[in-house]
Amino acid sequence: MEKNEKFSREGYLNENYHYFHLRDTAGQERDFHFHEFDKIVILVSGRVDYVIESRSYALLPGTVLLVKHHAIHKAIIDKKEPYERIIIYLDRKFFDRVLPEARLGYCFEMADKSGKELLMPGKEQEEALAAILKAYEKAQKDTGYGAEAMRDTLIMQLLILIGRMSAVVDEETETTYDPKIQEALSYINENLSRELSVEKLAEQVYLSKYHFMRLFKAQTGTTVHAYVRQKRLLYAARLIREGMSAARAASESGFSDYSAFHRAFKESFGVSPGSLRE
Repeated sequence: MEKNEKFSREGYLNENYHYFHLRDTAGQERDFHFHEFDKIVILVSGRVDYVIESRSYALLPGTVLLVKHHAIHKAIIDKKEPYERIIIYLDRKFFDRVLPEARLGYCFEMADKSGKELLMPGKEQEEALAAILKAYEKAQKDTGYGAEAMRDTLIMQLLILIGRMSAVVDEETETTYDPKIQEALSYINENLSRELSVEKLAEQVYLSKYHFMRLFKAQTGTTVHAYVRQKRLLYAARLIREGMSAARAASESGFSDYSAFHRAFKESFGVSPGSLRE
């Protein structure tokens, strides 16, 4: 558990992937957050809703949820029921290096673009999924020749299966979101360097300021200010990783005060903007 908390808090993955099979009654419910890695959540038992950006999903046992890196998300857990789930953190760059033609991480891109992050496997897919997970958990105890390679290939098989599931997403996947908030989120993502005040966003979607604030908080679980701040920090981090100076990245992502940007960046990522670039 302590290792899981560490990964979640820091938002970085220092392995090619990490596999958790967790059973408890309360779960580890956290506020809205994001990761630098992609995440797979497979519900075994319990009742949990996942909010990803403005979309809300009611998970059922056996469903597979795909959370793309940098997506702001939160799990809402019914603590009255035992909560068992499999969570896999993935460094997509590793799989792109090993099998570039397979595009094993493309399922996350498809899910993000379509707004359908929740996959509901059919009977054959469910059986194949269970077989791979069972084989992987058995392989975790293996210390013999080629054990690590065996585990790697099982994760790759899992990603291939999920990729095939993503290509035929069930149109009845349960997802709820307000069109006005979805429009506001799209506007935020496309205009991070511009003014994104509550007044401006409310005007953009033709709602009163206070009604927009209440609706945004109800839909996303966070305030407009906090959401915009997180999105701007994520964008700045990407620009810095691509080679841009921290000062310019701050400006490009909508921060007018560099010292405020530096404090917020370090608080969010655990490192300074300069350290991230290095």
